[in-house]
Amino acid sequence: MSLSSNYYCNLLKICCQAGNHAQAKKLHCHIIKTLTSPETFLLNNIITTYGRLGNLRYARHLFDQMPHPTLFSWNAILSVYSKSGYLSDMQEIFDSMPRRDGVSWNSFISGHASCGLLAEAVKFYSLMLTDGAANLNRITFSTMLVLCSSQRCVNLGRQLHGHIVKFGFESYVFVGSPLVDMYSKAGLILDAKRVFNSMPERNVVMYNTLITGLLRCGLIEDSECLFSKMPEKDSISWTTMITGLTQNGSGSKALDKFREMILEGLSTDQYTFGSVLTACGGLFALEEGKQVHAYIIRTELIDNIFVGSALVDMYCKCRSIKAAEGVFKRMSCKNVVSWTAMLVGYGQNGYSEEAVRVFCDMQRKGVEPDDFTLGSVISSCANLASLEEGAQFHGQALASGLISFITVSNALVTLYGKCGSIEDSHRLFNEMNIRDEVSWTALVSGYAQFGKAYETIDLFERMLAHGLKPDGVTFIGVLSACSRAGLVDKGHQYFESMVKEHGITPIMDHYTCIIDLLSRAGRLEEAKRFINEMPFHPDAIGWATLLSSCRLHRNIEIGKWAAESLLELEPQNPASYILLSSIYAAKGKWNEVANLRRGMRDKGVRKEPGCSWIKYKSRVHIFSADDQSSPFSDQIYAKLEKLNCKMIEEGYEPDMSSVLHDVEESEKKKMLNYHSEKLAIAFGLIFLPAGVPIRVVKNLRVCGDCHNATKYISKITKREILVRDAVRYHLFKDGTCSCGDFW
Repeated sequence: MSLSSNYYCNLLKICCQAGNHAQAKKLHCHIIKTLTSPETFLLNNIITTYGRLGNLRYARHLFDQMPHPTLFSWNAILSVYSKSGYLSDMQEIFDSMPRRDGVSWNSFISGHASCGLLAEAVKFYSLMLTDGAANLNRITFSTMLVLCSSQRCVNLGRQLHGHIVKFGFESYVFVGSPLVDMYSKAGLILDAKRVFNSMPERNVVMYNTLITGLLRCGLIEDSECLFSKMPEKDSISWTTMITGLTQNGSGSKALDKFREMILEGLSTDQYTFGSVLTACGGLFALEEGKQVHAYIIRTELIDNIFVGSALVDMYCKCRSIKAAEGVFKRMSCKNVVSWTAMLVGYGQNGYSEEAVRVFCDMQRKGVEPDDFTLGSVISSCANLASLEEGAQFHGQALASGLISFITVSNALVTLYGKCGSIEDSHRLFNEMNIRDEVSWTALVSGYAQFGKAYETIDLFERMLAHGLKPDGVTFIGVLSACSRAGLVDKGHQYFESMVKEHGITPIMDHYTCIIDLLSRAGRLEEAKRFINEMPFHPDAIGWATLLSSCRLHRNIEIGKWAAESLLELEPQNPASYILLSSIYAAKGKWNEVANLRRGMRDKGVRKEPGCSWIKYKSRVHIFSADDQSSPFSDQIYAKLEKLNCKMIEEGYEPDMSSVLHDVEESEKKKMLNYHSEKLAIAFGLIFLPAGVPIRVVKNLRVCGDCHNATKYISKITKREILVRDAVRYHLFKDGTCSCGDFW
């Protein structure tokens, strides 16, 4: 090889490294002008350069113009097509080759392997053996083992292992590493260890491969032991440990490893920072996350899109949404992962409207959503109970084909369930080709929230019959269903099976369901005993649940105990005062009611005002009790007066127990007439066309009188009325409610 050819080859290499196609073409022109007969070696390098830069047409043209292509020339153009995935052209070149060597076979097999064509790769591997075992080398086995790993084909991998031993390649580190990887990815960690221990030499790559396999199998102690024995560690070794520990829920250990890595003076990359930031988010370790952020600022990775997205995710998980917004806005370049991190962060922190806005901004920027992004924005619509917007995203899922992804389908099942369209939710569920635990749980929870107890229990039993494993959320749905239906014994059975059969440790929500189960059924003494036997004290919701049932069953003694416990836990929570007042009022103890009101006033405790809202023509109309701020107040109040007269004719009697004031009966009736949900329903009756369901959302629980009154309204007007309160959905139709009388 001449000095000029060597010089030009070095320049071509620089063009490849820089990805500079234009400069490579200029250099080629210069070679044509200055060299009358370029050496074949130089021409081979030009072919390889064009191939690496993606210009296959130029590479092929140059090859076809070569007067005397050598085996190296044939292998060069074969490699170009192999690496580019142009299998038909690769086949043509391979068939035309006057002779082949191991490099030719390896390129040909690699081309099929890169496209995931296992059968073809195995076929040509067999033909390679027929052509002569001398063609085999370490690259052959490495290529085939990597394909076995990606295709999870362990049996083939074992056969290749036999060939590796047969042909004497078992001591090659280059072959040993993918063999260890193949076994560990298949979960055969003992086989992976045996291969590792049998190697006479081990390099850092092999150590990293086995550590990755151990961590993938959850063997943290083994991985830490192997890591400590490594004769040398590189940045990948440390990053592997940090990533594996994070993925195994050992975030604190991952942070410790990151600190050690920095002290060792090793370089960090985007994957290191991505993993350690994930660990910070999982631990809600905001201060540590800020420190990592400060360290990133001092590196060249501050503008890295992968690191920026990880920072947004970390701050969102640590509930520092402003910091996440700051990072997101400063990102000069954003991809779908960045947008999704911000969108999910808003949703997880209760800013569902902002999540929907971010999604719309993303689309305006021309960034196409993936299944996770679309599923997340649909979940935000579900949290908002925004059926209209959710239905639009449903349409987008259908148009884009993303509905075939289970993440999107599950989100839609949840959306329709939370928006009260349980039939649509069930229809979507039935249309799904694949259903997982999340799919079933979404539908179970939807029916439970709708108050359809027996349907919920039936679904749960079907889920178990399909061999799917319920999680804690599933059990919350089925336990609450048992509570609605008064199935105390069955609820106890499910609670016990949750612990004994499914290995789920009960959390506060599960205990609250049992408190509700017992107290709703009037078994208040049992509920009290259950609370005293709990491993921890109930939270505010648990005490309020018991107190609410004490009001229903007029049990002053236990009600007072629950109220005092709630006051001790949350002195500013108005629920204890209001519910206990209701118990006293029902017993006619107005002095006690007055004392409680005075106590609220003296301690500055304020009752959250009840309000209801209804959406009409893309605008939300909000009402509070006795509200006359609406420009349509006259029409609304007139409508309610007419309805009230018809309701009384049908047998409606106002429930005076909902009024906690010592006033005349006539005044109590007047106070009941204009609760916020009744105003919203009247608005819907006036403006929404016949046949369109009236959808109302209330921030508090629907009171007993409004629940009963809405039954009559649905019967008189022949309209479906859907009310979502703070606890569940109520579908009123033909004088009945979906949850029966257990509201």
